[in-house]
Amino acid sequence: MSAIAAGTVRTDRVAPHPIPLSRITAVELRKMFDTRSGFWLIASIAISAVLAAAGVILFAPDDQLTYSTFATAIRFPVVIILPLIAILAVTSECSQRTGLTTFTLVPHRSRIITAKAISSVVIAIAAMVLTFAVGAIGNLLSAAVTGTTLVWDVTITQCLYYVLGMILSLLIGFMLGVLIRASIGAIVAYFAYTFLLPTIFSLLATSQQWFHDLQPWIDIQFAQAGLFVFDKSLTAEQWANIAVTGIVWLVIPLLIGLRLVMRTEVK
Repeated sequence: MSAIAAGTVRTDRVAPHPIPLSRITAVELRKMFDTRSGFWLIASIAISAVLAAAGVILFAPDDQLTYSTFATAIRFPVVIILPLIAILAVTSECSQRTGLTTFTLVPHRSRIITAKAISSVVIAIAAMVLTFAVGAIGNLLSAAVTGTTLVWDVTITQCLYYVLGMILSLLIGFMLGVLIRASIGAIVAYFAYTFLLPTIFSLLATSQQWFHDLQPWIDIQFAQAGLFVFDKSLTAEQWANIAVTGIVWLVIPLLIGLRLVMRTEVK
């Protein structure tokens, strides 16, 4: 009886602790730098910021050598690069065929997507700090080289608007990556979002008066453009334009993409 009793003794298995989200985020952040393309894409933010600041010093008229001019010039390349980083962060699981391993190690897909979103926003904030610093150095150098008056014409509130606009642009890339889950398709869709649709909407607003009044409520690029204007604050109607276009072009497609990610078979 004692042998039978001894054979039926069961030991309780200790349930492993779940992997903390901070560790998953750190891994996803490291994965963004692991590949050569990812590293140079992120490095291109600093390179393009320096080149844009140098271009302002060399070619801008003396009366336009202000901090807002440097911030505006640096914005153009950075606002294109950041969404591409977010796209590749999401679609890398499919393009590099690591999705099965990733979702096996962390079965809760929502935690992986959340970690990717957090790491992308961290990169965006770091990029903004870098661009503000490069703009400040460019402003100081321009005053020293040309002998013009040093002008700091950007307030803290306007800087926050600037950061918000950059994060919204990055989230559009993130949304397209989640929705399409293929690098090439998401990048093509991003450039359509950024250049093709705004051009069509602009032509339609120019030729059709009825659409001219609707454009701020339909065109997400037009609605968010006010976030990058440094000489005036946003009105309540402009905030409403940003909210409505954000829900239509960002939130709803993102929810659809998240549902597909949660239900699609990983291969």
